[in-house]
Amino acid sequence: MRSPRFDTCFFEQYAQISLSALLGREFDCLVNRDRPDLQSSDDRSIGIEVTRAMEESRRAEEELLKDISGVTPAARDEETRQILESGYSYGLKAGKYIGVKELSYWSMALPMRRILAVKVSKVGDGFYGRFDKMGLFVFCRDNLGEPDALHAMRYTISLQKDLDIRYNRLYLADVDDLFVCNLDDGLQDSSRLVRYPISQDQRKAFYREAVRRQRGKHSGETAERQNEIRQD
Repeated sequence: MRSPRFDTCFFEQYAQISLSALLGREFDCLVNRDRPDLQSSDDRSIGIEVTRAMEESRRAEEELLKDISGVTPAARDEETRQILESGYSYGLKAGKYIGVKELSYWSMALPMRRILAVKVSKVGDGFYGRFDKMGLFVFCRDNLGEPDALHAMRYTISLQKDLDIRYNRLYLADVDDLFVCNLDDGLQDSSRLVRYPISQDQRKAFYREAVRRQRGKHSGETAERQNEIRQD
C-alpha cells in the first residue's frame, strides 16, 4: 500500500475511533483540539495527548500506517507468542519485535522511553492544562508483549510520582492490541493493566473511518459511523 502523507490529526482521529470502539461510549465525545490532542467537549472531563514511539523517518511512518490499516497481517502465530513471552526476540521478523529482557540493549526501545519522559514532563508543567482524567495514547511500531507494557507503565509511574498534575491512564497501541494502563495511586500491578485485542478487520474499519474524517466529510456522520464500527 502506498500511503498518502497524513498529518498528526489522522493519528489522533484513529486513536479516538479505537478508544470509542474498544472501551465504550465515554470516548465518543472526544474532539480534536490542541494541548492535549483529544478533549471532551466540556473542556474538563477528559484530555488525552496522542503521540508515537518510533524512529523518526518517513519509512517508519509509512510502515506504521500499513500496520494500523490492516494491510499488514497480524503476526501473532504460536512461535511469535512463545518468543515474546520468553522475553527475548533476537532475529524475529527482521528485528521488528523487542523482548522485555532486551529493552536496555536495543535502540528501538529508546523512542518509547524518550517520548514517555517528554510527555510526562509536559503534563507536570501544566502544558496540557487540567482535566478530571488525563490520558497519554502512544502508537507503537513494535509488537508489545504484556511484560513490555508493564515496563512502560512502571516507568511512567516512576516519572510522575512526585508531580501534582499526572496522567491517569496510559494507552499503548501496537498492531494487535490496545493496552490500557491505570496509573492511579494505590493499585497492585496485577489490577492495573488490561489488554484489548484488535483484529485485522477492526484495524481496517478504524483506518477507513480515520481516512474518511481526514478527507473532511460531514462531522454529523461521526456518531452514526462510530456505532457501526463498534458493531463490526
